[in-house]
Amino acid sequence: MSEDQQVGIVLVSHSAQVASAVAELATGLSGGGDTAPIAAAGGREDGGFGTSSELVSAAAHSVDRGAGVALLVDLGSAVLTVKALLAEGDELPEGARLVDAPFVEGTVAALVTASTGADLDTVVAAAKDAYTYRKE
Repeated sequence: MSEDQQVGIVLVSHSAQVASAVAELATGLSGGGDTAPIAAAGGREDGGFGTSSELVSAAAHSVDRGAGVALLVDLGSAVLTVKALLAEGDELPEGARLVDAPFVEGTVAALVTASTGADLDTVVAAAKDAYTYRKE
């Protein structure tokens, strides 16, 4: 898969600051250099807490390179917003997928994997595998 066809990553959070910080952390932990495209879609248009289908859709289109888009979400309405956009069928790029993974660890795993040129299934599997990370 060519670099211009990497899987894109979108982080959907109730907070613009949280989404941006997780994107920054994942990028930093990816070893520097070029990474797969990643975008934060946090909060509402007015800067408040919540989720915005318009921000999510714009972020997904901004990272779409033709290999699919992995959408990682924090909780509650972020999940519902992405599910609604996927159900509409034309609001997100073809190949967009909601990923059930831990928000921080899953994002790091997804970005590192996508940056190697892996396909969407492999990126999703890497993000989901983050559920198995032990902290004790």
